[in-house]
Amino acid sequence: MTQSGQSVKQTEPEADTAQDGIVSGQSARKAAQIFNIGNIVAILLPVPLGLLWLGGSIIIYAMNRHHPNHRVGYYTQQAAYRFYGVTGFFVAVATFIPGNGWTWYLIAWALAALVIIPWSILDIVRIRRESWQDVAINQENE
Repeated sequence: MTQSGQSVKQTEPEADTAQDGIVSGQSARKAAQIFNIGNIVAILLPVPLGLLWLGGSIIIYAMNRHHPNHRVGYYTQQAAYRFYGVTGFFVAVATFIPGNGWTWYLIAWALAALVIIPWSILDIVRIRRESWQDVAINQENE
């Protein structure tokens, strides 16, 4: 009992209320690569996959940015910076392209490919060369 007359419930040890899980290094490596792979596919096939990737990438980012392995979050964030930065830049520039300026759209697409594809491939190579360790996580029982 406390001084105010209320009883205090004793909590059980944390080991009884949680179970340990493991995120494998292989799983973390795949998760780190997914945003870069999506970027490459979206640039190579801008219609319709580029449009779908705009929405799908948000889901991938939300899932992987706070992954138990912090390196997954880092690589996801870097890929997102590139994709959203290039996409946002070209959306702003496209505002000034005349109605039938398909040549300008093709130039913009080629420039986006020149920025995103090499950096994404470089990140994928870095991810594959990096040593990925298993990470223990703590999951609460429901």
